[in-house]
Amino acid sequence: MEVKIGVQHAPREIVLESGQSVEEVESAVADALSGKAKLLALADDKGRKVLVPADRLAYVEIGEPTVRKVGFGAL
Repeated sequence: MEVKIGVQHAPREIVLESGQSVEEVESAVADALSGKAKLLALADDKGRKVLVPADRLAYVEIGEPTVRKVGFGAL
């Protein structure tokens, strides 16, 4: 699934493809925003970990991945 994270005072958002479920991502975001965790920690499909300070979160958008089209075929 695709996750977009907006960070305060940063010109670009963080976009990652995660294998975590929607519930796992929502739980991690809720813990970060409630103060239970100081960092929002998410893992992407390539095995990398993204850490964002909880007090710098602007928004988190959780959605389905977009399918990239390859080729020159007519639709």
